Amino acid sequence: MLKGKTIIVGVTGGIAAFKACDLVSTLKKLEAEVWVVMTRSAREFVTPLTLRTLSQNPVITELFSEDEYKKPVPHVSLAEKADLIIIAPATANLIGKIAGGIADDALTTTIMTAKCPKLLAPAMNTNMWENPIVQKNLDALKSLGYHFVGPIEGRLACGTVGLGKMAEIAKIIRKAEGLFTKEVKSADLSGMKILITAGATREAIDPIRFISNRSSGKMGYAIATAAQARGAEVTLITGPTGLPHPPGVKVIEVQTAEEMREEVMKHRPGQKAIIMAAAVADYRPAVTFWQKFKKDGESYNLELLKTADILAELGKLKNGSYLIGFAAETNNHLENAKEKLERKNLDLIVVNDAAAFEAEESEVHLIERSGSVTPLPRQKKHLTAHQILDAILRL
Repeated sequence: MLKGKTIIVGVTGGIAAFKACDLVSTLKKLEAEVWVVMTRSAREFVTPLTLRTLSQNPVITELFSEDEYKKPVPHVSLAEKADLIIIAPATANLIGKIAGGIADDALTTTIMTAKCPKLLAPAMNTNMWENPIVQKNLDALKSLGYHFVGPIEGRLACGTVGLGKMAEIAKIIRKAEGLFTKEVKSADLSGMKILITAGATREAIDPIRFISNRSSGKMGYAIATAAQARGAEVTLITGPTGLPHPPGVKVIEVQTAEEMREEVMKHRPGQKAIIMAAAVADYRPAVTFWQKFKKDGESYNLELLKTADILAELGKLKNGSYLIGFAAETNNHLENAKEKLERKNLDLIVVNDAAAFEAEESEVHLIERSGSVTPLPRQKKHLTAHQILDAILRL
């Protein structure tokens, strides 16, 4: 999502300035064109040479310097080509300057000149963050369309523990990516009811052991989060995942395949789309021991019975709902997925390699009932989630 984007990273004078090195490095790995603009105070914490090496571009430190950039007025020329400005860390001083319309150095003049989105990652002492003047400045910038990520709680440089630590780099990147998707500005699913399943089910052998799989639930949760952000009324039925519940989403927790089936069938009526991202166990033990099963002998034969095929059952009861399935394959990905789509009467199937289980990224193909196949690039799952929702809208 950030590939080919021109991103200006503004670095200010806080102890978190050293983290800007990681941010610039990560943006470069995502194939963004990165330019760094530093305040004088920032140079007390990290050198321009370091950021120049990481960004592979000159670092702007002064308002008028032909030595640092080919153009005589870098804050204008850079601002015109920028797709996004990220200020990390954003100090109370910098926030106050922007809110007050002060442009007295290379960074503040670049910010004032640019018409692209601006994303600030505040970092400062807890008492400073809670100061009413700082909060007033933050509110002013938010009302003008500035975006913020963090701060978070943690141990600060002054030794205290509290709110004021700069957000993690991964979170800053996710927020930046979101500014280039419908996550921030669209409500195209407003009023649509969507049912989503996620995670793996567990089929008990005894009170301690169970049969399950490696599904983390991350894809289903990402779809639920994206759909809610776009205005949908979302119900998420999930197996155990350990993931935080998506805000604004009705979450129903289950354990077994049968429990998931019961909840899906209960909430099926009235859903515009049903997205079955859960990895439901195909088999369950024929016998479940009510006490811990003790080792006895060198081997033990465990008899398994098939669980209910929820997706196939839904395919027979669609009644106006769009039905989306998932296929995690290890070989013959497209052929197996197409066969599953036909056999279970799906409108769309999302096929990915089983190696994507537990990963933060995925590379999938979307196959529609018409036979259309759309490959998606390897990317963060929340970006894939939006593209899956886009495909559903096209249906």
